[in-house]
Amino acid sequence: MATFYTIQGPNDFLDYSIDWSQWLTGTDTIASSTWTSTATGTITLSNQSSGTATTVCWVSGGVVGEIYNVTNHIVSAGGRIEDRSIQFTILEG
Repeated sequence: MATFYTIQGPNDFLDYSIDWSQWLTGTDTIASSTWTSTATGTITLSNQSSGTATTVCWVSGGVVGEIYNVTNHIVSAGGRIEDRSIQFTILEG
């Protein structure tokens, strides 16, 4: 599982995408994608979507000074399963 790091403000509403094209083999494509966070009620995940090789989620909220992990879980048409996470540090801008 790969983890990426970013900084976001508590009032930001931004989209984040993951390009899975190098991980997918041959003609394999994304069959399903789910974005989750272990933190509930303080960070919001919305407008989740996926294409054949990319996934997108919009993120908002969070408490200044807190760190949140958001994980994208995919299953490919060929049966491959993988998770990638983005770690958000919430800072006042």
